Amino acid sequence: MSDVLSRSTPAVGASQSGSTAPSRRTFLQGAGLAAGALALGLPKRARAAERTEITFASAKFFGKQTMAQVVDAYNQSQGKIHVTYVELPPPSSSTEVHTALVQQLARRTGTPDVFTQDVVWIAEFAGAGWALPLDEYFNASVQSQFFPGLVAACTYNNKLTALPWYVDSGMLFYRKDLLEGIGAKPPQTWDELTAAAQEIQKSGKADFGYLWQGKQAEVLVCDLVEAIASNGGSILTPDGKSSALSDDKAVAAVQFLYDTINKTKISPSDVLSWDEEPSRQPFTAGRAPFLRNWSYVYAIAQDKAASSVVDKVGVVPLPHFAGGKSAACLGGYQYGVNANTKNREAAIEFLTWMSSPATQLQFALQLGIAPTRPEVFEDAQLGKEQPFMKQLKSVFTGATPRPVTPKYAQVTLAIQSGVSKALVSGNIKAELEAASAKINAIVAG
Repeated sequence: MSDVLSRSTPAVGASQSGSTAPSRRTFLQGAGLAAGALALGLPKRARAAERTEITFASAKFFGKQTMAQVVDAYNQSQGKIHVTYVELPPPSSSTEVHTALVQQLARRTGTPDVFTQDVVWIAEFAGAGWALPLDEYFNASVQSQFFPGLVAACTYNNKLTALPWYVDSGMLFYRKDLLEGIGAKPPQTWDELTAAAQEIQKSGKADFGYLWQGKQAEVLVCDLVEAIASNGGSILTPDGKSSALSDDKAVAAVQFLYDTINKTKISPSDVLSWDEEPSRQPFTAGRAPFLRNWSYVYAIAQDKAASSVVDKVGVVPLPHFAGGKSAACLGGYQYGVNANTKNREAAIEFLTWMSSPATQLQFALQLGIAPTRPEVFEDAQLGKEQPFMKQLKSVFTGATPRPVTPKYAQVTLAIQSGVSKALVSGNIKAELEAASAKINAIVAG
């Protein structure tokens, strides 16, 4: 067994922020399960012989609470199933997480029974026959309770093969004070963003206008998905069998990104080597009015020790082209059930608890993980304790998945290479046509 996937439940300790993590009862009470646990009188080490044993492998997340505590809360809430938590590396080490899961799922031994997966692996795992179709357990009525974009991302060949867990997506951070200074509102179109960025730059109140991520990496694909979808285009055709990257709408979107550096000059050429953090730092240092990034930026922007723009930052959906709609690249991890699990009903029961509104609320409050159920965003407690997260419902409503294909690992490399060449050379149409040819060869192979 891979060292990464050796079975262990790490000791509960301090959270990443240094505060002491709440007890398991805190989670049980928050999820409305304390009474059941107390009635059962289950000790922490309860592993009665009659309990069904399953394993749950998940990337490592930190907050006021750990994933180990969440699993512990479930074990204490009932007496039928015992879940052993298998800790994987954090999402920042996604290659290692992916490798560990592939090694285990490919063995078809049924371990782990339940797992979490990056949204871009769903088609790969389903296409390989490693993920159990879930439609018979979570019907259309249940699926309608999640963000539609996430359900689409969790669907492969018209079958639900993953269940939404948490969501993140690209969004536009903006300086409220700088926009107010020029009498402007948050931009809804890319033209409005460009005009406001240029005016603020000209006033000398910002060094840069718009910061984004153009590094030849996965984040470039995310930025690309948003730009193209906001122009009504896509990277793959709807059937996923051919490239649409050289279509007119996609070409125009990439041309816009190139122009931010070379024509309108609202972005520095450095964006071509930037991923998330290098692009975030000038923004929180007060050097730009606009930044495309993920939700984590807001907490840093409000930290007086790390930010020069405390209480000056707002967030809205990303702009769109004339006639288009805002699009936010879908991120986050989702649940899967091993197609070879020997404990299918127990796995589904655990997954039902993990995806419930009550548990999602606790994930939001204790781990800072955004819910995938729109109804949870309306909870008064969430609005009181996580007001920024409550604002994100409108952003996540427009979440757009990256290309859905079992060959995503190959497709993304072709996209990154082709688009990077286009952004450097300015030969947009030619480079996107070359990239499309490579993508067609991959998805047809």
